[in-house]
This record gives sequence, C-alpha cells and structure tokens, in this order.
Amino acid sequence: MASISGIPSFSVLGRERMTGVDTAWLRMEHPTNLMMIVGVMIFNDKLAFPKLKATIEQRFLSYPRFKQKAVQDPTGAWWEVDKKFDIANHVKKTKLPGRGTKKDLEDYVSQQASEPLDFTKPLWQFQLIENYRGGSALVTRIHHSYADGIALISVMLSLTGETPEASLVKPKKTDKRPRDEMDFWTSVTKPMASVMSGAMKLTRGLVEQGLEIAKDPATMREFATKGVELAEELRKIATMQPDSKTRYKGLLGRQKRVAWCEPLPLAEVKVIGKALGASINDVLLATAAGALRDYLRQNNDPTEGVELRAVVPVNLRPVEKAGELGNQFGLVFVDLPVGIEDPLARLELVRSRMSALKGSSQPIVAFVLLSAVGLGPKILQDQISGLIGRNATAVMTNVPGPQKPLYLAGAEIDEIDFWVPQSGGIGMGLSILTYNGKVQFGLITDGGLVPDPHNVIDRFAEEFEKLVMLTLMGPYGPEYDEVLEQVFGGKGKKQR
Repeated sequence: MASISGIPSFSVLGRERMTGVDTAWLRMEHPTNLMMIVGVMIFNDKLAFPKLKATIEQRFLSYPRFKQKAVQDPTGAWWEVDKKFDIANHVKKTKLPGRGTKKDLEDYVSQQASEPLDFTKPLWQFQLIENYRGGSALVTRIHHSYADGIALISVMLSLTGETPEASLVKPKKTDKRPRDEMDFWTSVTKPMASVMSGAMKLTRGLVEQGLEIAKDPATMREFATKGVELAEELRKIATMQPDSKTRYKGLLGRQKRVAWCEPLPLAEVKVIGKALGASINDVLLATAAGALRDYLRQNNDPTEGVELRAVVPVNLRPVEKAGELGNQFGLVFVDLPVGIEDPLARLELVRSRMSALKGSSQPIVAFVLLSAVGLGPKILQDQISGLIGRNATAVMTNVPGPQKPLYLAGAEIDEIDFWVPQSGGIGMGLSILTYNGKVQFGLITDGGLVPDPHNVIDRFAEEFEKLVMLTLMGPYGPEYDEVLEQVFGGKGKKQR
C-alpha cells in the first residue's frame, strides 16, 4: 500500500505503519502546543444531535482511519484499529454557560484547544453546542497526525450537502467527487501551481524515472540544477536569523486563547486587490500585518523595523489525490512588514515578497525536513522543530473554501473557523478562510503572551477599511466604479 508521502506503508498484525510526516506530528505533541486542528462551525438554526450523530456515522466514519488509534513502540508509530470503539466517546453535546454569547463560545473553544485528546482512543471529537446565539455551533478537534488542514477540510466537506435534504441522505459510493469538493480542490491547488510545479515535477520525475535519467544529459542537467536550488533553500532555512522579538514570542504555557472576528465581504477584498494590482492573499496578509502592528502600538511596544515571520503551509497534494488522509504539505516562510505604517507601502512589500516566492523550492525542503522528524531520532526532531520555533512568530493558513452555502445534518452552515497547531516554541496561529462570499479571520494565541486575542482580531476590519479609503482617495482609474459598487452599492460614483 503506497502512502501519500511516497514512503511505503505496510500492515503488521493488523497495524499499519505511519508515514514519516504523520509520525512527525504525533511526536511533536507537547503540553504547551497540542498537535490538533480545532474548528468551529456556526449555525443560525438548531442542529439536531441525532441527525449529526447519524451523519458522522455514515460519512465521517466511511474513512476507516477514524476508527484507528495512534500507537507508538520502539520500532516506530502505527495505526491500530480500536477494538473498543464507541462513537459516544467522540460525538457529544453540551451547553454554554450564561446566554451563549460569542465570548462564551470563544472561552469554550479556548478551553478545548488547551486540553489534549485521549490517546487511548482515536484522536478526534465533535462537540455540539446547543445554545449559541439562538442557534448552534459545532466544535471539532482532530489530531494533525491523521491529516493536514487541507485534507481535513475536504473531509468536512464530505459531511455536507448543497441542500438540507442532500445533507441528510447517505451518500452513494461513487468514483466521482461532488462538484463543490472538486471546486475546493481546484482553488487550493491552482494558486500554488506556479510556486510548486517545477520542483514537484522534477521530484516526481526523479522517483519515477530513476537511473533512466542518466541516458539524457539535458535531463541530468535539469535535475542537477534543481538539486543545487534545493540545497540552497536548505541552507537558507538552516541559517535563517530569528525575526523581531515582540510580545508575541516568549515562554509558552498550557492555556490557549481563541478569537475570531465578523467576516469581511470577499467581493470587496477582490476588488481592492484588483484596483491595487495585488492578489487576494496579498491584501489579507497586509491586513494581518497592520492588525498585529496596531496591537503592539496599543501596548506601547516599539514597531519601527519590526518584521514578524509567519510559517505558511503549502499544499503539495495533487487534485487526483484530493480527499486522501495523511499529511502532504510543505512550508514557506513569509516576513510580515509590521514595522511599516503606510498601508499601501505595506501591501506593496507583501506583494513583492510573495511574488519572489514563486518557483521557490522551500515547500519541498520543508516537507523533507518534516519527514526526517518522523523517521529520525528524537534529538533530530527537537533540533528541527526548535529551528522553526526560534525563527518564526506565527503559523498562518489561508484556505479558499466553497463559495456557496452548505448544509450539515439539515442545518445551514453560516460561518466556519479553524486553527492549525503551532509547533516548537511558536505561540500564535492565524487562520484565514473564505466561505460563501465571506472572509473569516481566526486567531489562537498562548494565553500568557497574548491573553486578549480579540483585541488583535478586531483590528482586521479596521485595517482593511484603511486600504478601501486609500484606494478611493487615489487617482481615478477603471476600477474606481467597481470599488464604489462593492463598498457603497454604486452610490456616489465620480462624475466623468
């Protein structure tokens, strides 16, 4: 049985060997940084617990991996079927204290993000919140060793339907993937195609062709050139200097704090990016940098020259392997220019830096390093995770989700938030997810370093509005009316 990472997996006495990267996430579990992906779905209506439980039984558990637990022994890490599996241990319901406000839910998710999963059972859990703002919320926790965030979002999509009725029907077994799921995978892989195509093509070619490449001198030169590039990226990572020291970095504790803000309209973000010659991703990263800067200023911290480095996961899984579990992603390191006050100058620098990453082999090198963590001794694991933790402040994810409403167990999903774990000494995670025409920002922090993440996340809308106003104050261009249309509904257009 071939694994998703290219490393053979095999079964011994009913156990299946974990891949190197999956093992890495299992090994990186630490009381100060739990290696689980935490998510929240918000519903305006009541989500019926029996229907939710039936959906999870029929759809989620159609992946056999979720009935397996992770075990380790001196020979390595394995997946082993839990012979005592009971869905009641994994699908539960509860009520928030008080009136079930947003703060009450954020406090509950913070507590869940701080508590480890039970390693004697499969490492996942769904908690239905029955009293959130007159509707419901669903809190999910799944260990990163099962799959990366992209794969798990695909799994969550498989639980949904495009109508209330479709979300309640047991799906038929078919080789064809639902259209919304394929649209999701196309949107995930397409933005990174220019970054990854060359390195991935050569890497796969080396595995598939083996010694045959020696017969073609031109191909040999191409592989040699790429090998030099990979070695150079490894050198850059190994010799990378730490980013700026701020209150976002420090000794970690065991309490996490979680917050999210009201979503931004995706159409507005698109049109501002178009008007300023930047991508949606550029606009969102620049907005994040501005919010992080403003929080430092509020606390009277210096901001001049401050650079915050974010570790950004990059999907390496091809579309044809969409929905497979496992971890197949690389990492790129993005320096956020928090020290720049001018929002337009900040955006331009972000755009320039992201453009420079196109064609980079960084994700491939990082993937190899993560594999080494899983396959090598613990001392190697500590060195690699320590290297990343020392030289970065945050983990940042940006996932383009479905752009139409979806339903889970008969109830419409209004918002989706999720947070991936931070490894080593990194104490902050920022997630950006687009869904149904909205952009959602979520933040998870170490409670001792940033006890009030809502004071950071609430600044995102303000920073975006600065870009909107500066765009409207700029020279009149062909996109001006389009900006007005999105922001003001077409009112107040300039007279030609």
